[in-house]
Amino acid sequence: MEIYEEIIKLKKEGRSSALATIVQAVGSSPQKEGAKMLVREDGSIMGTLGGGCLEAEVIQAALMAIRDGVLRTIPFELTERHGGLVCGGKVLVYIEPILPDPRLFIFGAGHVGRALSKVARFLGFTVTVIDDREEHANRDLLPEADEIIVNDFGTVFERLNVNDKTYIVIATRGHNHDLDALKPALRTEARYIGLVGSRRKRALLFKALKAECFSEEDVGRVITPVGLAIGSVTPEEIAVSIIAQIIQYRRESGHSGLGRSSCSGLVEEDGTIKAAPSFG
Repeated sequence: MEIYEEIIKLKKEGRSSALATIVQAVGSSPQKEGAKMLVREDGSIMGTLGGGCLEAEVIQAALMAIRDGVLRTIPFELTERHGGLVCGGKVLVYIEPILPDPRLFIFGAGHVGRALSKVARFLGFTVTVIDDREEHANRDLLPEADEIIVNDFGTVFERLNVNDKTYIVIATRGHNHDLDALKPALRTEARYIGLVGSRRKRALLFKALKAECFSEEDVGRVITPVGLAIGSVTPEEIAVSIIAQIIQYRRESGHSGLGRSSCSGLVEEDGTIKAAPSFG
């Protein structure tokens, strides 16, 4: 029960983990079927699969699973020594990444912001909408939003928990409000900062940002025009194009396969692991 309580705690804190379980054991092995180990995103663990190189390699594979968000099944042939003895058995380890819901902050509760809130919530995002107008930022107009904040765009960041897993879309009603939101957004570690607007707006905002000593690298983080080029016109279509681009960013790290391990070099030099679903 302690492992599952820890999983709930980590999710509430917005932290990732992976649960590794021995689902098959053949012959002699340090742990039997059902043994579990929780691997946190910092590499620390709770529980055990028996220690040794098996456990060390499972930790590395679990961190990859957290990174890619992909389930993994790894067969191990225990040819190395465990506790002074060569086990000689085989185990199959199932690794399930447990990730907090991705968080999206939408600046602007206009037509695009409202449509984006609905689409993002449907796809499992935790959605916060920020606007300085209570007549637009309210539960009647934003029933899908997890949180609605009525606040100035420039000062609201003091209330937001923005990290490298956070997505930001700026869709305010004007150039000055966009700039008010962009400046503090660029001082965060947000993974994605998208700006709804034309190429002309992009040029004006970028000029203003550079005048305030933001670097080319900083300015280059802003994605505008935002969204995938699908010919979107309506607020709903624009929302779909934006969320599709955000999903693309979430998956951009790619997936690594996993293969049989003998506790002697599971992880390749390039960080990948060859695929093999079960014992042969």
